[in-house]
Amino acid sequence: MKATLPTAVEEILSEIAATHGATAQVPDELLLALKFLFGPSAVQALDLVDRHSVTRVSSPSGRTIYQVLGSSGKVYTCFASCHYCSCPAFEFSVLRKSDSLLCKHLLAVYLSLALGVCQDLSVSNKQLSGLLLAEEDQEQA
Repeated sequence: MKATLPTAVEEILSEIAATHGATAQVPDELLLALKFLFGPSAVQALDLVDRHSVTRVSSPSGRTIYQVLGSSGKVYTCFASCHYCSCPAFEFSVLRKSDSLLCKHLLAVYLSLALGVCQDLSVSNKQLSGLLLAEEDQEQA
């Protein structure tokens, strides 16, 4: 079962995708809606999108993860299917305090997908497993 975002977020992302597909622009009112819902994270996520920091990593098994090169230079792993990011801000603001819906990295993933600017990388199943295991090792360190 796929996890869903709140309806307002889904609608804004859908409108961004439709408008950008038709006009190659994102209207100011949609950018303001993002800022209203996500605060400063919206601007930070848009900056990550502008820098093409989001890579969709897929394997022959059909599994997909997203890697986001954060502003600090660290790469974070995001799972769009369950709305998870490996960054400390996600753990603190989203999971512990519940004062944010998403971190900037995960929002950047959704915006990159909506705007069609996500970079693609195909890897073997073994390579994808290696990426996930490396991420787990980093979290335990």
